[in-house]
Amino acid sequence: MMAAGLATAIAAQPALAATPMEVWKDPNCGCCKDWIARMEKAGFSATVHDSGNQAVRARLGLPLRLGSCHTAVVGGYLVEGHVPPADVRKLLQHKPKALGIVVVGMPVGSPGMDGPAYGGRKDPFDVLLVSKTGAGSEVTTRVFSSYRD
Repeated sequence: MMAAGLATAIAAQPALAATPMEVWKDPNCGCCKDWIARMEKAGFSATVHDSGNQAVRARLGLPLRLGSCHTAVVGGYLVEGHVPPADVRKLLQHKPKALGIVVVGMPVGSPGMDGPAYGGRKDPFDVLLVSKTGAGSEVTTRVFSSYRD
């Protein structure tokens, strides 16, 4: 009897709310759609803008050299490119003083670039923490996470 009451209480609890994120991408990009699907499976809720990401990347102050095919804003942080969901959670948990995190380019094996078409290939890549220094617009990076499998 007690177990049935506990099961009812657990079932009655509301599901955790998804973490909202806003994403800018090219309307024809399949890997962006795959990354968004991966993020949603990991508990994020995406509002998607199919208008490209160059204007928003410039507005947020991210140099082109750190760019990728999509840009997101999550919890006030910029998330550029194929960043794994666990790294976004780590960023939101630790709350460093930073612009955000990026995966430069489109490395094969990163989330969204890991479908069957890539035959299981996994290129090494880093997730970089991006910060602005001082009062200027100088941007610095350091490795936030490395993927070498």
